Amino acid sequence: MPAPQFKGNTTRFDPYKTYRVRMKLDGNYVAGFSKVGGLERTTEVSKHRMGGDPSVVRVTPGKPTYERIALEQGVTCEVSFAQWANAGLDVSAGDFRKDVVIELYNEAGQKVMAYNVHRCWASEFRTRPDLGHGADIAILSLMLEHEGISFANQLI
Repeated sequence: MPAPQFKGNTTRFDPYKTYRVRMKLDGNYVAGFSKVGGLERTTEVSKHRMGGDPSVVRVTPGKPTYERIALEQGVTCEVSFAQWANAGLDVSAGDFRKDVVIELYNEAGQKVMAYNVHRCWASEFRTRPDLGHGADIAILSLMLEHEGISFANQLI
């Protein structure tokens, strides 16, 4: 028997599938997604030299930037999620930014990883493909702008 690949779960040999994703908004599950992209952080690199050792270039971390998060799901009739996504149209409302939790589940339906996404708002919210064309599934596409990502937990 080959050695397990994952220290946190020694009986697991295969990586997790990426299509079992759920989102929490205000502590409630509001959507399940089949695709999530953009859970990325990039940190600027500042280069400098020390006065006493000008031959060595030192690097230090600078300002982090976060990619916007792209999510896709089949269209459902969950109204609180759509209401929040549309709230970003009225920035005078003041409460359109929300913290959300994006959770990944294994094949048995157990949560294996979660990300806290801070101060989100929807910059794009649409259904695709055009309704009324063939037997395609109506897909909801959402782009989230945010101010940071942190691991809520990592159970692996």
